[in-house]
Amino acid sequence: MKRLLILAAVLAGIVIFSCHDALAAPMEIKLPEDPTKAYITLGILFVAAVMFFTEVVPLPITALLVPVALSICKVIPSKTAFGYFGDPTVVLFMAMFIVGEGTFITGFADKVGRAAVAMSKGSEVKLLVFSMAAIGLLSTVLSNTGTTVVAVPMILGMCLSAKLAPGKILMPVAFASSLGGTVTLVGTPPNGIVNSMLEQMGVQPFGFFEFGLIGIPLLVVGLAYYGLIGYRLLPKGRELPEDLVPEETVRRTEKMWMSVGIFAFVVAMMASEVMNLTSAAVLGACLMVITRCMTMREAFRSVDWTTIFLFAGMLSMSAAMDKSGAAAIVAHAVVSRVSDPWMLMLVCCALTAIVTNFMSNTATAALMAPLALPIATASGISPLPIVMGIAMSASACFLTPIATPPNTIVLGPGKYSFLDYIKAGWPLQVIALLMCWLLIPLIWPFHP
Repeated sequence: MKRLLILAAVLAGIVIFSCHDALAAPMEIKLPEDPTKAYITLGILFVAAVMFFTEVVPLPITALLVPVALSICKVIPSKTAFGYFGDPTVVLFMAMFIVGEGTFITGFADKVGRAAVAMSKGSEVKLLVFSMAAIGLLSTVLSNTGTTVVAVPMILGMCLSAKLAPGKILMPVAFASSLGGTVTLVGTPPNGIVNSMLEQMGVQPFGFFEFGLIGIPLLVVGLAYYGLIGYRLLPKGRELPEDLVPEETVRRTEKMWMSVGIFAFVVAMMASEVMNLTSAAVLGACLMVITRCMTMREAFRSVDWTTIFLFAGMLSMSAAMDKSGAAAIVAHAVVSRVSDPWMLMLVCCALTAIVTNFMSNTATAALMAPLALPIATASGISPLPIVMGIAMSASACFLTPIATPPNTIVLGPGKYSFLDYIKAGWPLQVIALLMCWLLIPLIWPFHP
């Protein structure tokens, strides 16, 4: 742990030193005239990162202190800092916790779990790979956030049947969801962002399935890694307790198909986009109580508040990084110093992966793409490999529970710590980075 803190301090020093130099360098993008708030934001992020990694206080408390610090230091107004607790994605998480619990209380999740265990013939590794493959494939055409929230109750039911700790399955499933999202244009927001920016530049954007030329290899390698080696690095955890499903389950099996119908309705609305994700989830949660599949007390108890507070609190940091100019300063300090195509590619991918582990991947892609595009154009190289590397790296992030919504969703149910993500995710993070750096320019050359 001491080595981790020393490393974090060194990295913080490098970032601050780079930021100072960047302000004196020729500026190709708009940087803040007064960097004070940017430095304060980076300082708060550093302190929060240390507190997350050491867990000197519970994770939700650290997350709540972030908007407090940002508002006290006047980096962003308090209304903005705390407004993210009403963010649609936060509401989506709460609603889907309730919908998922409804399938547990009526016994459906357990039924699905027993079927999955039977298919895997008792093999923990097969169960892991089957789960990752199923979620990864669904995420190619559906929102990776929506796919993960509807999958969690089924995975928990499976773990209950297999007497297996959820921590051995849920984290790789979240990673597979993110990797699956890289395969198509609609799988994850960063893909759409880079396409939009290419169109604005008058460059032919990527095709709907063109992202799959690198997205599919990333997904396949992710499955192979956890099936062969990665499962050994997953937290051991404790077996799912037998009393996870409340006693009322036995008395409510007559409501099973009602809960299945509601669950299917929510999934169908999300998949067809007849309703947005949040509206469909909230309606489903209401129907679970209205139809008496569960009580209000059970609905309130089903929400994992660690996930809610962590995600909502750190959304304020994402906003502060953007509005204070902190993210732009760090990105400009690094990217503007590189001109060699291969080094530019490596720096863009690595910086995107690092930043997006503490900032919304959508916001990171929106920051990095317009920063790197002019540099690529000025260097006389094609912008396609650079923006594709940024898009892939913004989604292939596995080092923290706040890197992507899927990572956050499984934090509470999997009983993970902040460090669990680093221990289990760093090899895949390195593999994904190297694949993006080495393969993307071969598919989309620098000099077509």
